[in-house]
Amino acid sequence: MNNVEKFKEFVRKNPSLIKHVRIGDMTWQKFYEIFNLYGENNDAWKDYITSSNKTETKAAAATAGVGLGDFISMFKGLDLDGIQSGVSSIQRVLSVLQDFSSKDSTNSTKPKTEYKPRPLYKHFED
Repeated sequence: MNNVEKFKEFVRKNPSLIKHVRIGDMTWQKFYEIFNLYGENNDAWKDYITSSNKTETKAAAATAGVGLGDFISMFKGLDLDGIQSGVSSIQRVLSVLQDFSSKDSTNSTKPKTEYKPRPLYKHFED
């Protein structure tokens, strides 16, 4: 079994490492480098494996930290003129597409007059 397979097995045994990567404390590359340098039975892992409660509280704080103040600051950063110009350009495109589709449908609904050839025995205004 190569080092990558050993590392994958180590991560399966210690799912708290996944939480650290999702929060953004560490990356898989850094974890792999620590695994290659120190192995799986070292004090280098004590901050990441035994602190599962601390990791869960950080994750909960990261997801629950969205409040009214965050929404207000997000709306303050919006450029309303830019949004309005984008919406108006989308409306123009939709109206052009609607015009094309309505022209096609009106042309197809017009009754076509069938060509009736003139009888051979009739001459001009006979």
